[in-house]
Amino acid sequence: MTAPGRRSSTFSRLLRHGFTDPSAAERLLESIELAAIRNDPVLLDALGGTADPDLALLGFVRLLEAQPDPTARRGLLDTVIAAKPLRDRLLGVLGASAALGDHLARHPHDWQALVMYEPEDLHPGVEEFERGLAEATDPVSLRVAYRRCLLSIAARDVCGTTDVAQTAAELADLATATLRAALALARAAAPEDAALCRLAVIAMGKCGGHELNYVSDVDVIFVGEAADSADEQKALQAATRLASHLMRICSESTVEGTIWPVDANLRPEGRNGPLVRTLSSHLAYYQRWAKTWEFQALLKARPVAGDIELGEEYIAALDPLVWQAAERENFVADVQKMRRRVVENIPAAEIERELKLGPGGLRDVEFAVQLLQLVHGRGDTSLRSGTTLDALRALAAGGYVGRADAVQLDEAYRFLRTMEHRIQLFRLRRTHLVPAAEDEQRRIGRSLGLRTDPVAELNREWKRHAAVVRRLHEKLFYRPLLDAVAQLAPGETRLSADAARERLVALGYADPASALRHLEALASGVTRKAAIQRTLLPVLLGWFADSADPDAGLLNFRKVSDALGKTPWYLRLLRDEGAAAENLARVLSAGRLAPDLLLRAPEAVALLGDGDGSGGGLGPRERDHLEQEILAAVGRSENDEQAVTFARGVRRRELFRTAAADIVASYGTEEAPGDADQGALVELVGGAVSDLTAATLAGTLRAVVRDRWGDTLPTRFAIIGMGRFGGHELGYGSDADVLFVHEPRDGVEEQEAARAAGTVVAEMRRLLQLPSTDPPLLIDADLRPEGKSGPLVRTLTSYEAYYRRWSLVWESQALLRAEPVAGDEDLGRRFIELVDPLRYPAEGLGDDAVREIRRLKARMESERLPRGADPTLHTKLGRGGLSDVEWTVQLLQLRHGWAEPGLRTTRTRRALAAACAAGLISGEDAATLDEAWVLATRVRNAVMLVRGRAGDMFPSGGRELAAIGRYLGYGPGHVGDMLDDYRRTTRRARSVMEELFYGT
Repeated sequence: MTAPGRRSSTFSRLLRHGFTDPSAAERLLESIELAAIRNDPVLLDALGGTADPDLALLGFVRLLEAQPDPTARRGLLDTVIAAKPLRDRLLGVLGASAALGDHLARHPHDWQALVMYEPEDLHPGVEEFERGLAEATDPVSLRVAYRRCLLSIAARDVCGTTDVAQTAAELADLATATLRAALALARAAAPEDAALCRLAVIAMGKCGGHELNYVSDVDVIFVGEAADSADEQKALQAATRLASHLMRICSESTVEGTIWPVDANLRPEGRNGPLVRTLSSHLAYYQRWAKTWEFQALLKARPVAGDIELGEEYIAALDPLVWQAAERENFVADVQKMRRRVVENIPAAEIERELKLGPGGLRDVEFAVQLLQLVHGRGDTSLRSGTTLDALRALAAGGYVGRADAVQLDEAYRFLRTMEHRIQLFRLRRTHLVPAAEDEQRRIGRSLGLRTDPVAELNREWKRHAAVVRRLHEKLFYRPLLDAVAQLAPGETRLSADAARERLVALGYADPASALRHLEALASGVTRKAAIQRTLLPVLLGWFADSADPDAGLLNFRKVSDALGKTPWYLRLLRDEGAAAENLARVLSAGRLAPDLLLRAPEAVALLGDGDGSGGGLGPRERDHLEQEILAAVGRSENDEQAVTFARGVRRRELFRTAAADIVASYGTEEAPGDADQGALVELVGGAVSDLTAATLAGTLRAVVRDRWGDTLPTRFAIIGMGRFGGHELGYGSDADVLFVHEPRDGVEEQEAARAAGTVVAEMRRLLQLPSTDPPLLIDADLRPEGKSGPLVRTLTSYEAYYRRWSLVWESQALLRAEPVAGDEDLGRRFIELVDPLRYPAEGLGDDAVREIRRLKARMESERLPRGADPTLHTKLGRGGLSDVEWTVQLLQLRHGWAEPGLRTTRTRRALAAACAAGLISGEDAATLDEAWVLATRVRNAVMLVRGRAGDMFPSGGRELAAIGRYLGYGPGHVGDMLDDYRRTTRRARSVMEELFYGT
């Protein structure tokens, strides 16, 4: 029994040496055999130097107890005490891997494998491992021999004798030796099959790239040919049996567990394709059917087992196809889509701990390096390596990646791979998740040499390296482009002009020569402006490349920069203020409308910043504020033309604000991907553009009246919004549908009042359409009584007489959208009181009126759809489009508005919701109509944003169609899905419309 003082001293020493449970350690050290360790500071230091001293001591005690007799135990103990290299290796493994500790407890002689390799022979190759596996005669003995070899690799790894790249290469060599041993066992079990065929095993993935993990599926492809004169079909059947047997030997569970799964799903057609194919069959598949990712996977292919000559023929045949992959259509988009899919499939609860697949993880480095290899390896054979770090060094040496960037990424990749190794080594389980438990993080941190505060240091280093990797697209793709055009120091490596053009083509730029000229104009020189541009452009180029038209984005950015380059706040805003740079990139590459609006007044780029709550930022402004700004400017103007010029300038700025907000919300940002509510975006645009139009008309009206009559017009005058304007549903390209109403003031002759009102209308229309850099505002009064044949403006009394005597049912329908928007408020209110009985007739519409509306709708469908237009894709008049939904809702309003107050609204979606609440339409049908209406409205807005002119049809051009898809939330390559979804949504709406509107 140990004295209390001595016990306290031992306890303290154990605590200092990193034991987290000194009491348990003391109990283990109580045995006589372990007294030497307890009293030997060197041995305690060795235990304290391990990743987990408690685990190392427990594993060593178990190993001692497993020795067959006292002599063996004494021999092991003496060797550990006397031989430092062995001591460090054994205790290092036991402190890092509970699984290998279990193996040693089951196989107590295997500790001697740790003395096999001395410093002068540190790195065994495939042949050395084959000798270690040579005695295996069945899956169980192969598993034991495999673990014995793994033990020696892990020992060198945890002791720092090999670095992470050497460890990964040794693991790949061990896997190669194991595949060969398993194939030998399969052949021995079926010699008749072996005689019929030639079978080559091609390693893929990390095994093929000589960078395998401790625990990983070993990806392979099998190639088979007939031996001598054997029948090809029988030979392939024999090869398939051998390959299947090999996979079972490695993958099946035995009393010793499994070795690792052999995964052949990278083969042509994946798990649906034959396990073994001939070389000619492989070649035919890759020439005709293979996807981009399959060529990316072949970067790491190398023959490892079986008929090596056949394997080398396979590599030689497919190699040219690999290096032509970058010329495929949508090459970069396909690679990026695959990467995004990987991230999307990570469970939300795991993404922050995902070391391999998550943002800033190992896969980010690997994908970027492989993409650069495929782009530039066509002409530079030095880049054709299957090993990530070797390829990264070659990219740096060739000038495709900056040297400093390559060093940073190399360091980050090594750290993350070492973390991955340590995590897997503990239990020898296939995982890439950083454990949440603090004790496990402590062990990982200590294994990496972080001893002061292992958990905090580990997480700090991990996040630091992940942040470096998250910038890899900037580092690897875009900055070298600037080096190609910037003035560099003598001797500094840079991309050649050809390589820069290749990079731009691969990234989706259609005119790389022009793009390079823009980059040179922006980034060359030694000015502060050029220096800031060189900082911004790598990120901006990436955002441009993520759009449907990168060339337009870069060109527009150059134009804005040329216009604002001498403005001190411009580049500072992009560099320092939140999401301004990303917002600008999204806006400039999303189509024509927003860039055109911005380029007419580039200072509006300030709106893309974070905003200050006083008109800055992208939030929509209230109508009252807009009207106050415009009316105040009218008051300061010298004449009506100057006043309206200012009003139109405000309109242009606010149209840009609305378009930018719409684009940013639709496309999203890196931090907040575009997932905004589609209906909310439609209402944002419709409300903002309608309020802006109303404020512009109010300002123009004030300017015209003030310029000709001073403060008082001889007649009261009001503007009534109609159609989409009255419904607060204007799009970017909509005209302003209006009615003009006036009422002579007391003592004013009706003829004089009519002349004044007519002059106001004519001047307003003229001023709002004057040639200018600002977009015109077209006023459409065709919904007035008698249409184009009637007077532009009427008195309220004239309207009352017309509607009482001559009004048709279509006019009642049109008046459902009537709402005062500018001018005399009292007159506008009285006009609405006048038309309410027409649009909400008491007891609803009669049968004759309902039949007339249906007849008009049918006639419009047959006569107004443009010749050659696809009725399934016309957003206004096509099947299930805006007209179908709006006429259905308006018929419900005309029939039931008198009894249901909720239906008395000019807004389509509100009326539809009210009809549903009143039980006039089912919730399912209402949702179907609403979805179709919102989608069709979004498409119309998208067409205007992308093309810069209004349209009701999807464009036919590929880039324009892709841009509309991105606006609607469809990724690259999904234009077909967008059109299919549109047709499906509107088809369902048409079905509901036919039932509710036509009664069929």
